[in-house]
Amino acid sequence: MDTNDQQLVEHLGELRQRLILTVVVFACLFIASFIYVHDIYYWLMGDMAVKLAILGPSDILVVYMILSGVVALAGTIPFAAYQIWRFVAPALTKEERKVTLRFIPGLFLLFITGISFGYYVVFPIVLGFLMELSTGTFELMFTADKYFRFMVSLSLPFGFLFEMPLVVMFLTRLGILNPMILSKARKLSYFVLVVVSILITPPDLISDILVIVPLLLLYEISITISKFVYRKKLINEMDMASQP
Repeated sequence: MDTNDQQLVEHLGELRQRLILTVVVFACLFIASFIYVHDIYYWLMGDMAVKLAILGPSDILVVYMILSGVVALAGTIPFAAYQIWRFVAPALTKEERKVTLRFIPGLFLLFITGISFGYYVVFPIVLGFLMELSTGTFELMFTADKYFRFMVSLSLPFGFLFEMPLVVMFLTRLGILNPMILSKARKLSYFVLVVVSILITPPDLISDILVIVPLLLLYEISITISKFVYRKKLINEMDMASQP
């Protein structure tokens, strides 16, 4: 085995270890969330007057696993980001390691902000609209499984999508992206974001619009942030080049 093959094996071994650590942390958080799943359930239900129904004993377990999984995922994100940073850190310069490490808390905060936006803004609007459509026509009965699946399908994607500005900032800082590329790719990016929005939301027009509009705004915010970071990066490079 030559040196390159040996290094590849070592890197793959390290990646495997970090993936295992991340899975272990997720599992521990999942178990902890499952222990307190009743509290999570009642917190999410809030003052909702409608009682949720279940169609079978297995539905109880499905609902509890969905809730525990979302909480565990949110808690695992900063740890997973740190493991990724540790894996790529040897290939970065000292300055790049400092910069990238600062992005980890932001990833977690933006994820929570995105979920909160989906849960407190998008979900009530869509649910209220759909309930209004059924007034005087259907007798409403919510099953716990479908209710929480609907809630998660509207809220969880925003957790990942709200990471967009930070990811763009990170890639711009590393020189992989710049505002010119983002501006030129605007039409294609809009198309991709619209397709993603349709795929991750329930099949109704209101849900699609409520996801598409924030996504397009996030893309424009990302371009603005990229311009700021790129300009600052050029100034720093010019200052370094002018030094004797």
